[in-house]
Amino acid sequence: MDTTSQFKINCQKVIGSLKEDLKSVRTGRASPSLVENLIVETYGGSTRLKLMELSTIVTEGPIALSITPFDPSTIQDIERATLKSPLGLSPIVQGNRIILKIPPLSIEQREKFIKTAVEKIEEKKNQIRNLRDDVRKSIKTSFEKKETTEDEKFRLEKEIDNISTQFMEEIQIVRDKKETEIREV
Repeated sequence: MDTTSQFKINCQKVIGSLKEDLKSVRTGRASPSLVENLIVETYGGSTRLKLMELSTIVTEGPIALSITPFDPSTIQDIERATLKSPLGLSPIVQGNRIILKIPPLSIEQREKFIKTAVEKIEEKKNQIRNLRDDVRKSIKTSFEKKETTEDEKFRLEKEIDNISTQFMEEIQIVRDKKETEIREV
């Protein structure tokens, strides 16, 4: 596989990882992705599973989630994990399910969540910059070893820079979309 193709694949992985990370950043709207990766210690603390592995999570209108465990004996463990989470949600146990009401975000909370999202985004931008720098170093090394011509070196560097710019623009679009979601009332 050539250098540019591998670079594109690595950048796409970073973007995919970013989108997955941002799902856990709270917005004003109820979404199963908000809690599905919450780690629940269950069965006497012997097992650590993601909430989506333990239950069905569905939205009930724009401000509530319903969590129905596959095994009703795990309901207290799920409740405990939800209370411990940084999301600030209060679970309500109703029989064999848990209702999570998603309260509207205050302006301060919105700013805090935007800051969290921006930190995650900057981390991914740095990963792409590092990938780009690594590829540029390998191109330079290849040129110094006389494995590629000077024209080829410049062409590859330009191509890598263009790909990098495209992915940075895609990250900006993801950022703008997430910020809009958080600010939405």
